[in-house]
Amino acid sequence: MSFQDVGTVNAGVVKFTGAAPAIGGVPTMDAAGIASGGAFLVSELEKRDPMIRKPLTSVTYPRDIVIQTGGGWVDYVSAMSVAYGITGGAGAAPVQAGGANGLPIVQASVDKGIYKAHTFAVALRVMFQDMQRANFIGRSMDQLLQDGVRMAFDKHQDQNIYTGLSEYETTGIINNPDATESTVADGASGNGNWVTKTPAEILADVNKALITTWDQAGNDLDALPNHILLPYEEYNYILSTPVSDLATKSIYDYIMENNITSKNGGDLFIGATQWCKGAGTGGTDRMVVYVNHERYLKADELVPLSRIMSAPNVANVCYDTAYMANLSEPEVMYPQTITYWDQIGGDT
Repeated sequence: MSFQDVGTVNAGVVKFTGAAPAIGGVPTMDAAGIASGGAFLVSELEKRDPMIRKPLTSVTYPRDIVIQTGGGWVDYVSAMSVAYGITGGAGAAPVQAGGANGLPIVQASVDKGIYKAHTFAVALRVMFQDMQRANFIGRSMDQLLQDGVRMAFDKHQDQNIYTGLSEYETTGIINNPDATESTVADGASGNGNWVTKTPAEILADVNKALITTWDQAGNDLDALPNHILLPYEEYNYILSTPVSDLATKSIYDYIMENNITSKNGGDLFIGATQWCKGAGTGGTDRMVVYVNHERYLKADELVPLSRIMSAPNVANVCYDTAYMANLSEPEVMYPQTITYWDQIGGDT
């Protein structure tokens, strides 16, 4: 079995000359050192920082999708949908007059969508001697490893939600095969890269994406696009770049004040995620526009991350604990409410 880092953090290394090797990461003095007059405890000359530096990471999935909890240990999640029809159409057909001998019939076509679910499972192991050592330092090794379990879970969910798991043929928010994929228009500079575009051209890209997505939803006010995802590079660019040399507002402020969603009474969110970088055609950067609402898009934590069981392992002199969760793939109920817009950055 091979191991892959969930996250790493670099710590400074202190070198001791003429001292004995370190035991458990704590430098100790040898007998020669004591005999030569260096009889003191290193811990008396050491200030211990109680903070544990955890790995730096980026997890944004709870912000960008509705997560519903509950459902149990299942293999699939189903969702019902219905389409309606009426004889002769809803225009002139329902108009009736005296002596009419028939009424148009309303019909319903019910369909069921199926979405995959999978089990997340990891284990942590605490060696017996480490548990005994922890009693002296007042720090729980079990809690330290639980934090690692949680980080592994969050990073798994981040990939599951944004891109899916290709090994199990699932997709996510930014690469759903049924969503409409387009490229932004070239600006006066000759390409679509936002760094080379004017604020007005960037606003035009955003509004075209919003209008196109809304048109695909039949201009239903409930389906007004309200969520935009960008790579960090483009997101930070519009945040930090003023509209003009004399303006105090950034391009971001300009977009938030003049976008189609806000003008139609909606509340637009623009955020960054690492998964949009290079996600577009030809490895270009991608803008994702969609409706962030459980009616249109959601995911299920059918069984939230739970401590399932713990048992002593005599053969390895340790305690093993299993953690499990049951998770669904992103459930895209209305693919027409998601659009992708490539070439806003990267190799255009």
